[in-house]
Amino acid sequence: MKFDVEPSGRDGAVIHANGRLNLVSAPALKNLVTGIVHDEGRHNLVVDLAETDFMDSTGLGALISGLKTARAAGGDLRIACAGKQVMMVLQLTSMDRILQPHETIEECYE
Repeated sequence: MKFDVEPSGRDGAVIHANGRLNLVSAPALKNLVTGIVHDEGRHNLVVDLAETDFMDSTGLGALISGLKTARAAGGDLRIACAGKQVMMVLQLTSMDRILQPHETIEECYE
């Protein structure tokens, strides 16, 4: 999995996730979010899942961990552009109620 970070506004960032969000890549996402929030002071994050073709429970755990990290810093983590498989995982676990996926990155800012 590859992550690209794009600063957004003065306290936000968009993380573009490309590949499989699973046991192998989830720790990297968790560490990336922690670094963005604590080291860069960007606490309003959007994770763009448009290019994420698979997510397992470990990947879901990394997103939840990121949400907790962002909220503890006074911000939020939102997800955008989740594909069919990722949405299925979110819905089966009822995490779509907590992470509230958005159709586009722009909707995350509304």
